[in-house]
Amino acid sequence: MTAAAPFEFPVPAGLQRLEHRACFGGWQDVYQHDSTATGTSMRFGLYLPPQAALGPCPVLYWRSGLTCTEQNFITKAGVQRYAAEHGLIVVAPDTSPRGEGVADADRYDLGQGAGFYVDATQAPWAPHYRMETYVALELPALVEAVFPANDRRAISGHSMGGHGALVTALRHPGRYRSVSAFAPISAPTQVPWGQEALGAYLGDDREAWKAYDACELIARATERLPLRVDQGLDDEFIDRSLRPALLKAACEKAGHPLDLRGHAGYDHSYYFVASFIGEHVAYHAAALKA
Repeated sequence: MTAAAPFEFPVPAGLQRLEHRACFGGWQDVYQHDSTATGTSMRFGLYLPPQAALGPCPVLYWRSGLTCTEQNFITKAGVQRYAAEHGLIVVAPDTSPRGEGVADADRYDLGQGAGFYVDATQAPWAPHYRMETYVALELPALVEAVFPANDRRAISGHSMGGHGALVTALRHPGRYRSVSAFAPISAPTQVPWGQEALGAYLGDDREAWKAYDACELIARATERLPLRVDQGLDDEFIDRSLRPALLKAACEKAGHPLDLRGHAGYDHSYYFVASFIGEHVAYHAAALKA
């Protein structure tokens, strides 16, 4: 006996569908479109759960880490099983603009693949590296306009993307029902990864860097959206670049709710993300459906 194929959703105007794969009763797709924010072609993965056949679904927006594209999360995390269970659309954009004429650097932690989810103000980055505007505003507006998605949003991410998730939620109060992160760069103004990227994208004014630092933003947050953070305790970057203790201290000082969970034996890889992604999806689903 042959089971019915998942329901089909037509390709929206203005988008090019690059991948279309049945997965847990829904579809894991990859789309490409022209971005106004970055002035380039951008790609994003989108998982459409089977519940979308019945009406608009809430959306979990994911932020990936250094060197990643839209592919890493959608192929390694195993999120589709849980998204189908809870009826969530999952959107995973690329980590930077790419292509001919887009500035780059001869290193993995700056340039293409390392947008840090900021709007750059400095040459040669400013013309295209407007990732905050793209991921926080342009992409959600597009998704909610052309897919069966409602305006109930959650946000999560890993490493540089964990930084992106926390900062995006803190900089845009009221836009998200929940936020979580895996091994985020918690205080980018105080660690080499963040200092080098923020210095390049935003210039030498360290006060400007604070606008993209979760620990700094918590001190003046107008919304007390709880933060859910999971951290592998055998992560090779924990002391030099992630510094979860600084996030804990900032939240304690400001009285900001934080659920920080440490996991012995786990490192920085997608094996760690895949081990706890189901818990994160359930956490967001509860908030999105409350």
